Amino acid sequence: MKRREFLVMGTTLTLAAGLPRFVMAGAANYPIKATAITQVFGDGVQLVAIGLEFEQAVEKDHFSAKDFTVKGRTVERVFVSQAADLVEAENGKFLIVALSPADSNTSLQEDVIAPDTPKQENKIKNGKPNWVAGQKMSKTIRFKEATASISVDGKSLETTAINNLIVDEFKQATFQDSETGKTLKYNFFEPQNKNEPLPLVLFMHDAGVTSEQDRATLFQGLGAVIWADPQEQAKRPCYVLAPQYDEIIADDDWRTSKYLETTIHLIQQLLKEHKIDPNRLYVTGQSGGCMTATAMNIKYPDFFAASYLVAGKWGADLVAPMAKNKIWFMASEDDIGAFPSFNGITETLEKLGTKVSRAVWNGTWNADQYRFAYDDIMAEKSQINYTVFVKDSVFRETDSRAGASGHRNTWRIAYSIEPIREWLFAQHK
Repeated sequence: MKRREFLVMGTTLTLAAGLPRFVMAGAANYPIKATAITQVFGDGVQLVAIGLEFEQAVEKDHFSAKDFTVKGRTVERVFVSQAADLVEAENGKFLIVALSPADSNTSLQEDVIAPDTPKQENKIKNGKPNWVAGQKMSKTIRFKEATASISVDGKSLETTAINNLIVDEFKQATFQDSETGKTLKYNFFEPQNKNEPLPLVLFMHDAGVTSEQDRATLFQGLGAVIWADPQEQAKRPCYVLAPQYDEIIADDDWRTSKYLETTIHLIQQLLKEHKIDPNRLYVTGQSGGCMTATAMNIKYPDFFAASYLVAGKWGADLVAPMAKNKIWFMASEDDIGAFPSFNGITETLEKLGTKVSRAVWNGTWNADQYRFAYDDIMAEKSQINYTVFVKDSVFRETDSRAGASGHRNTWRIAYSIEPIREWLFAQHK
């Protein structure tokens, strides 16, 4: 197993007392290895299952959820697999103990205070943190390593491996930009079919996940990993680029870090190294990443085929260069920054002659409801679409309404809406 950048998080798994089911599965057929299995959701990564590996195949009928208890967690079900993943099989050498994603306090996310870094949060402007593009964050997000201690028939078995579903399919690398002098860490997903030119999706994270931890952007939510999901790749194969920025990339004074140019230069380099279709480059980002994507559309209006801009903002008086671009804006009425800013931007673009379609959606809709609403807005055949989640619809029952919750919950939902991903891939230069 390659070295992980996480810290250790303990989760204890114990088997119910009584006659061990492992004996029933085969003489002395005890687990020889345990693997923690994680999955990324809209609000971040969770430990979702524990895979127990055996020397001999086990039968699924020999086990049930009631045979296992997990401290602080709910065992949802138990099934057999042929690997330490969530793919169920009739038989195999792996027993998967699946945990409920609805359990509370399952986040692997923690705040980290960076030493010797100016406290950005204490620089207040108009009642809000005055982050400055190009500077380091004093407090960032880090993701801990999911582990489990397992007791099997009185024997203790620690997890010695982790399978981060989808995340582990991304390769980590660095790009040294001779033009800007910046070194950029990035995560790169390559599709299985590399025989023909395929699209590339660039995802840029928000300021909160600014970090030295190179995979933080992959663990925070769906913005990067959704495009690499096996089901998504079966429909829309593509390359996925998810840079990991270690400094603020965009600020409220409409300035950007040199990483903007470095990211463009990285894509230009990847175009030379891989079979990427230059006419199907897509950009998306949330919050600060959305702001950077907007700035890219302004500075390089002919570079991307289309953009999905989630919960960001920019100066409406600066957006004229993107008037001919294909863009989908997404915000929430509960977002006091993005909502009014996107209103101003789309109004400016309309004055420049751009056709804009608007619709109010609901963050609680199911897949069919989003599909029907998508069909309605597509019937207008506009160059730019602007959808807004109606007030209070992005919150779950347990969500706070305070602070930037309406902002963050927008991107929790935004990347799960398949028709918008479908729209993006339908766009060509």
